Amino acid sequence: MDSLFYAVPAASLIALLFAFIFYKQMKKEDEGTPTMKQIALYVRQGAMAYLKQQYKVVIIVFIVLAIFFAVLAYGFNVQNSWVPFAFLTGGFFSGLAGYIGMRTATFASGRTANAARRSLNSGLKVAFRSGAVMGLTVVGLGLLDIALWYILLNAFVHDTSAAQKLVTITTTMLTFGMGASTQALFARVGGGIYTKAADVGADLVGKVEADLPEDDPRNPATIADNVGDNVGDVAGMGADLYESYCGSILSTMALGAAAFFQDGEAMQIKAIIAPMLIAAVGVVLSILGIFTVRTKEGAGMGQLLKSMSVGTNLAAILSGIASFGVLALVFGTKDNNWWHFSLSVVSGLIAGVVIGKATEYYTSHSYKPTQKLAGASETGPATVIIGGIGLGMISTAIPVITIACAIILSYLCAIGFDIQHLVSAQNLSLGLYGVAIAAVGMLSTLGITLATDAYGPIADNAGGNAEMSGLEPQVRERTDVLDALGNTTAATGKGFAIGSAALTALALIASYIEEIKIALERVGEKVVGVGGDLIAASQANILDILNHYNVSIMNPALLAGIFIGAMMAFLFCGMTMNAVGRAAQKMVVEVRRQFREIKGILTGEGTPDYSRCVEISTKGAQHEMVIPAIVAIAAPVIVGLVLGVAGVIGVLFGGLGAGFVLAVFMSNSGGAWDNAKKYVEEGHFGGKGSECHHATVVGDTVGDPFKDTSGPSLNILIKLMSMVSIVMAGLTATFHLL
Repeated sequence: MDSLFYAVPAASLIALLFAFIFYKQMKKEDEGTPTMKQIALYVRQGAMAYLKQQYKVVIIVFIVLAIFFAVLAYGFNVQNSWVPFAFLTGGFFSGLAGYIGMRTATFASGRTANAARRSLNSGLKVAFRSGAVMGLTVVGLGLLDIALWYILLNAFVHDTSAAQKLVTITTTMLTFGMGASTQALFARVGGGIYTKAADVGADLVGKVEADLPEDDPRNPATIADNVGDNVGDVAGMGADLYESYCGSILSTMALGAAAFFQDGEAMQIKAIIAPMLIAAVGVVLSILGIFTVRTKEGAGMGQLLKSMSVGTNLAAILSGIASFGVLALVFGTKDNNWWHFSLSVVSGLIAGVVIGKATEYYTSHSYKPTQKLAGASETGPATVIIGGIGLGMISTAIPVITIACAIILSYLCAIGFDIQHLVSAQNLSLGLYGVAIAAVGMLSTLGITLATDAYGPIADNAGGNAEMSGLEPQVRERTDVLDALGNTTAATGKGFAIGSAALTALALIASYIEEIKIALERVGEKVVGVGGDLIAASQANILDILNHYNVSIMNPALLAGIFIGAMMAFLFCGMTMNAVGRAAQKMVVEVRRQFREIKGILTGEGTPDYSRCVEISTKGAQHEMVIPAIVAIAAPVIVGLVLGVAGVIGVLFGGLGAGFVLAVFMSNSGGAWDNAKKYVEEGHFGGKGSECHHATVVGDTVGDPFKDTSGPSLNILIKLMSMVSIVMAGLTATFHLL
């Protein structure tokens, strides 16, 4: 094992150490008045109670799936025997990352509100450093999981040759990504349903019907709303990006082992270690960027965005520069691969920055699109809805073009711009490795990128705590500024997550083909090569496998798969949107009942039954999240059994294309509706309580499941379907009808 590898577990421990340091610093902050402490306790207890219930459901699902994988591995020999264990560890670490992040957030919100009593910068620092706990925990646990499995499999896997051993190790490690993806889907969907059911109930009845301010303690759904911010936007987002982060590194490792199979063990090890080292360096640079985020008192939205950008941009620029040094160290300067792959990494980094800036432009109320959307409220909620949908659709152009350019550039860079042999067998493997390592580059600074995302719900909860505790108006003004910034950074984070999912999913599709090759080799089947000759599966390249299964655009199985995959994105969105709607209806009925039956709520003399609303959201989320998750897992398995490998590849490409564009549209529409409401609340177009404000509240209510449930869940869907396909590759290759 190359000695450079040990920098990977070292970086993971550094990330976890700084996460612990930031956590302890946050805990030392004063939590404020007794009322502030009590409100923070309500939110924390509700969040932990929900997570406990969610994990009970998830554990049952994981046990069932692990047993199923064990039967396939030990009973039918169509799967690697390590899969059941890898699957469980992936889910465990993903769940652990979400738990730590949410626990930190629920402790941090009250302390952020209290820090905002001193100054805006104090509030920003507490919230952002607390968000950094989430970011550093995700990258720390992700790298630790990858490093431990690499060490373990190196010790226990024994193959016919060293080169084949490395292919087996990396493709086996890919399977723990399914555990992370499955856990992420439950966390994202369940958390999204929970938070939006509470948010919609609080907004429709509390704000629109009863004309109550945001986070008013007289609103029975306000505690559930604050709990939801944590379970959806912290635990859900953490699990989501954990699986993106691990998936990008693991798919790059698998493609590297395959691309350099003919070049010997030494080159394979270099290609395997490179993505891990890029991620490890990104951890250190993320920590450096976190320390640069600060602002001045009285800062506006533009200045706050600039403060955040300083940290994220510094980390991204330094990561791009460092990638040249890392890859030169790994491959050696005599091998042109070092700078070819470095350019691929940079293309991924640039794509991430461009997508983030485009998302910021279309969702921040510092820019014209959202300001114009707020102006549409002068003619009522219908024009706000129409304007938000149109804005979201237009906003897909820049991210899609950016990802398309990143794919082409990273591919061309990796093959040394050898356009004459663009899709030769060797260049295809190298090019796909370049695309995969571009995804690693995009996610290399996830430590700070996720910090800017997890910061948002902490700031939002801080505002709720300030409102419910009756703090002085300037505190709420400061938390509102931090909250508005959080809406923008959250939208940017979602755009970043979706963009990285597109590159990662493409790399996973390529890895699926490698997994099919190993499955064929396991059962001793020969492959029809491009020249029409039968060759051993172990000697086949990607083009040989595609030719063997007739993966061409005229194959009806592939065409059918593409349509099914595209449909899956819309079906999944429809199911999760309706799930939010059903849970929200129950919340609306309950809030209206309390206003009607509990005397003195609206005058402040009575106390709402907060626990009943928390219970409704919890039960609704637990009940509604199971069916979408089962559909997402079952679809590629069923298609594989019926349509075979070509059908599965079609499903993955159809789901990737439709899912990526739909996710960008929904996330940006929702973010713009949310910030249009904030823009009106700052005093524009009549301010709070005006007809324009009511119209934007309706828009924000529609946008809630767009941006916090269905949209973000899509990037998990496209990766989960890829992961399921990889894990089930042996079954698909062995049993299929067409």
